[in-house]
Amino acid sequence: MKFLSIIGMELEIPMEVSKAICPDCNKPLKIAKMACPTCNLVMEGSFELSPLSSLSVDDQAFVIAFVRHHGSLKKMESVFDISYPTVKNRLNAIAAALDKNFQAPSPNLFVLEQLAQGELTVDEALEKLS
Repeated sequence: MKFLSIIGMELEIPMEVSKAICPDCNKPLKIAKMACPTCNLVMEGSFELSPLSSLSVDDQAFVIAFVRHHGSLKKMESVFDISYPTVKNRLNAIAAALDKNFQAPSPNLFVLEQLAQGELTVDEALEKLS
């Protein structure tokens, strides 16, 4: 079981990564520390999670079942005892939730990449960025 540790106090609150919210400002928490339970190695930094980790545990289980059954909607109907439209709606909702996690690259990114590769001068880049 995972526990929430706030500086100076230990709270025994089970933590689900997809719902880890700051108790002070209600913003999503980021993973900043990882530890090996075998050798006690600890790494601190900013760690990215898979987009799937943003899903609820139930939705993660649904995706796992979907992949394990090779995308068979018919099999999903029988495994979860739900109708075909319910399977489709659930998959659409999961896809929409995953889409929220993907952001289109900044339009300035291409210009900055050209600048970094020496394809543009600083003045040319500034002109394109304005």
